[in-house]
Formats: sequence, C-alpha cells, structure tokens
Amino acid sequence: MSDSSDQFVESSGLTPEQRLEPPNTRLINAGIVTINDMETLRACVAYENANQGRVQMLRHLERQAQEIRSQEG
Repeated sequence: MSDSSDQFVESSGLTPEQRLEPPNTRLINAGIVTINDMETLRACVAYENANQGRVQMLRHLERQAQEIRSQEG
C-alpha cells in the first residue's frame, strides 16, 4: 500500500477522506478525536492540505496533535 494520504488506512479502517468528509460536523469531530497516533494525524493533515485546506479543520487537527503529544510524553 502506498504511503500517500489518499491511500492511507489506519488500523480502524478509516481513510483520511472518511474522517474528514462525512456529511455532518459531529462525525468529522468524532473522526478527529479518535485519532490516536501521529502517523494517522499526519495523513489527515496531508489530505486536508491537498483537498480542502480548511483552516478550522487544520486547527482541530493541531489540537488533536497536541493531545497525542501530551499522552506520549
């Protein structure tokens, strides 16, 4: 499997597109807060940058990155 963000599938079986493009914001929020590793988070940031570039979404991903870092350290 390719490492590009559109091909990346995390162990939960969700692609970045599935996490960031559901039909409502509650599902988007759930998709982001269930990211538990930096590899998945980076794939989602890459997907967002390549496709939508929504500042609010990128900020939400950044908050999740901070949460992951705080749990690691």
